[in-house]
Amino acid sequence: MISTKGRYAIRVMLDLAENGNGNYIPLKDIAERQDISKKYLEIIVKDMVTGGLITGASGKGGGYMLCRKPQEYTVGEILELMEGSMSSVACLADKNYNCERKDSCKTLPMWIEYDNMIHDFFHGKKLSDLM
Repeated sequence: MISTKGRYAIRVMLDLAENGNGNYIPLKDIAERQDISKKYLEIIVKDMVTGGLITGASGKGGGYMLCRKPQEYTVGEILELMEGSMSSVACLADKNYNCERKDSCKTLPMWIEYDNMIHDFFHGKKLSDLM
């Protein structure tokens, strides 16, 4: 399940894409438009800045803006930054996971196919597609 953190991150990115016009947007403006707590958004945007999705500036005229054009972001990269692995089962989420049944598991191909569908879906959606 995708948490509020992942869903709100997409909303923040959309807000910046639609309202930025090359300018920094104050977090309070985003919080008001999106009806999300500013305090909670502070946590989310910190991770987004650290992850290189957005940039921030403090002081007068400060706020946040996208680092790239909306068509250069995928929904998948936003979700993976905020949520971590999107894998459905532990043996696919952790490359170092040692499952003794890996070679004989009859369900593993199904999980691989499912994970590939999810990956392709979210990485096939650009931020600009949602605008």
